[in-house]
Amino acid sequence: MLIGYIIFGVFALISWAISASLQNKFKKYSKIPIAYGLTGKQVAEKMLHDNGIYDVQVTSTNGHLTDHYNPATKTVNLSENVYASCSVAAAAVAAHECGHAVQHATAYAPLTLRSSLVPVVSFASNWVQWILLAGIIFVNSFPQLLLAGIILFATTTVFSFITLPVEINASQRALVWLSNAGITNYETAEPAKDALKTAAYTYVVAALGSLATLVYYIMIYLGRRD
Repeated sequence: MLIGYIIFGVFALISWAISASLQNKFKKYSKIPIAYGLTGKQVAEKMLHDNGIYDVQVTSTNGHLTDHYNPATKTVNLSENVYASCSVAAAAVAAHECGHAVQHATAYAPLTLRSSLVPVVSFASNWVQWILLAGIIFVNSFPQLLLAGIILFATTTVFSFITLPVEINASQRALVWLSNAGITNYETAEPAKDALKTAAYTYVVAALGSLATLVYYIMIYLGRRD
């Protein structure tokens, strides 16, 4: 169990450090104005329309950095400090979320695969910790329970790795469009790139942490006493 706690502690610390860095950079880049004084909402609408997308609505959602694209409702949901802000940070985040909308509209394969796994991952997330806990307790008398937990956890790990190209590609689309549309220039392009790169690191750490934890559970299963 000690190894498990160490793995959790290491990745929790790394995740905290990256999250703190992201918060600081967002705060810093939120003070840098964007060209033409466009708000996050206006940036999002322009990117959608430039990509021929007119059936996606841009809305405001509560919270900080709670921005997301919902393919089920076809909405780009921007947090309040992104929706109405005219900053580099807001433009980068808004364009990134619209990048997901473009992926959806063009049937980007990793996004399609990720979406198909959502029901399975949702089920696994609700039950996996309880099954793993019971599996560890009864690992020698009922190892099949731990194996079932490992299989469920593996689906969440696969999901986290499939998320990586989806997020990275959305950022790439955002940065290219921001530059081509003249929203960013030689002064603001790098801050926009830096903000999205730091955000991507959170997904990388989550994926690696999930993989390390999966390996740990597999080691427990393989090391059980028959």
